[in-house]
Amino acid sequence: MDKELDKKYYRISEVCALLDLPASTLRFWESQFDLLKPKRTTKGTRLYTPTDVENVRIIKYLIKDKGLKIEAAQEQLRKNKENVSRRYQAIHRLETIKNQLTELLQSLTSRKN
Repeated sequence: MDKELDKKYYRISEVCALLDLPASTLRFWESQFDLLKPKRTTKGTRLYTPTDVENVRIIKYLIKDKGLKIEAAQEQLRKNKENVSRRYQAIHRLETIKNQLTELLQSLTSRKN
């Protein structure tokens, strides 16, 4: 999840791989959340912008990590999307730091032995 979003558009398969989500879940969330409206090509292929990908990350955080039901997640985003986004970013940064520290500790431990 730490990959930099450097492309203009992402296909549904790329978004699913980035966020470890089934495509069916992502398609369902599109029908439930107004802020998920990917563009479509003339052939119907979904194209997600980096903003769309970030919105999916926030929705995943609310539903999968916090355990909210769809309606509660919708309400959170409707009432205070900015605060939810900041909270997600802070937690994500802390998880990244934790992972880096764990890797460093493992590296130091293996050097000792």
